[in-house]
Amino acid sequence: MARNWTPGGWRSKPALQMPEYPDQAAVEAVEDKLQSYPPLVFAGEARNLRNRLADVADGKAFLLQGGDCAESFAEFHPDNIRDTFKVLLQMAVVLTYGAACPIVKVGRLAGQFAKPRSAPTEEKDGIELPIYRGDIVNGIEFDEGERAPDPNRMLQAYLQASSTLNLLRAFSQGGYADLHKVHAWNMGFVADSPQGERYAELSNRIHEALAFMEACGMTGAATPEIHTTDFYTSHEALLLGYEQSLTRIDSTSGDWYDTSAHMLWVGDRTRQPDGAHIEFLRGVANPLGLKAGPSMEPDGLIRLIDTLNPENETGRITVIARMGAGKVGDHLPGLIRAVEREGRKVVWSCDPMHGNTIKSSTGYKTRPFDRILDEVRDFFDVHQAEGTYAGGVHFEMTGQDVTECLGGGQAITEAGLGDRYHTHCDPRLNASQSLELAFLIAEMLKKERSDAEARVAQAS
Repeated sequence: MARNWTPGGWRSKPALQMPEYPDQAAVEAVEDKLQSYPPLVFAGEARNLRNRLADVADGKAFLLQGGDCAESFAEFHPDNIRDTFKVLLQMAVVLTYGAACPIVKVGRLAGQFAKPRSAPTEEKDGIELPIYRGDIVNGIEFDEGERAPDPNRMLQAYLQASSTLNLLRAFSQGGYADLHKVHAWNMGFVADSPQGERYAELSNRIHEALAFMEACGMTGAATPEIHTTDFYTSHEALLLGYEQSLTRIDSTSGDWYDTSAHMLWVGDRTRQPDGAHIEFLRGVANPLGLKAGPSMEPDGLIRLIDTLNPENETGRITVIARMGAGKVGDHLPGLIRAVEREGRKVVWSCDPMHGNTIKSSTGYKTRPFDRILDEVRDFFDVHQAEGTYAGGVHFEMTGQDVTECLGGGQAITEAGLGDRYHTHCDPRLNASQSLELAFLIAEMLKKERSDAEARVAQAS
């Protein structure tokens, strides 16, 4: 456990990106109520994820982290949860089969309700209102009542997260994730695309492999991994009152855990070394993500890693690089070299979404798919050049047939963005684009492993 730490110690530190509630007594009442609610996840599950991430840090597995930009109350529906889970399963199968590598699956689900923003307010037609900060804080409609921060939204977020987790556990452990159903995971609107056809071919090969294994006596009864999968949740620890309310002492270890999610991350806007968010996260034992944008300096990264992981425990820290296409080669090598020089143990993951957001000529915020692919390629290339392991990808996606990111196999154009643009905040990859990304990463992982084996063979 961190020294001189309490769950509420962050309140004495500068706290950026936090809403200004008009009624503090109402906030305290909601936080008190949340403290009496059951945990959403359990300490043992978070420890299991930490062990899996230790495998990733050692180059023995790969982290697949994805889900919604910002979960909404309005789009809360079991079909949407199922479809996002289904696409993540598809991606994991592509990566596992193509790269012969275990995949650690972590969703941006069941808690990703708050969003950092570049400005505290926005103005329309001469009217200035608080910015939308996610459904856990206020409403997206440009209305004075909707934009007023409402602490009761934290209770609704908790209930939605609880329901989402129940469904995800049922899907992952109740038979839906059975590899015999790999064909059924293909989305209807993707099936006729090049990615869908490629996935169908892969599904056939998996079925042939399963038939061979069963003929050899390796059935699901002896190998439960065929029927079930481990699936974890994560979100940005932004609204600290909510996070503190769900922080509990684990009775088996005596450590504090934030039971709102298995994994939490701190964003590029709230990673100040002496700020409230770092102060809170340094004391919880969950595995942590640390976003690193172009402004991150090597010495600053080492300071943050040492604050969050003073014992240098493997699996504790995932550095999520979010540089933007064309900037990875300028910024990432220095960070990698500092971490290697100081002997710090981290997972390196790539967020190719947040550095590649543009505004289209039609007024929509969007992300060009080719830029997303370019950043992923650059991320792998840099790690290959540095002799380190590109261990994961972190992206925003949905199982819905949206048109929010330009390009990809569907060739979404600027004129077509408005066809099905549903996001409450940032543009997301749809299922077809996500699958296309998975095939690309599988090829990179396969090459990375082949090159590593060649280096070992040469050394021996």
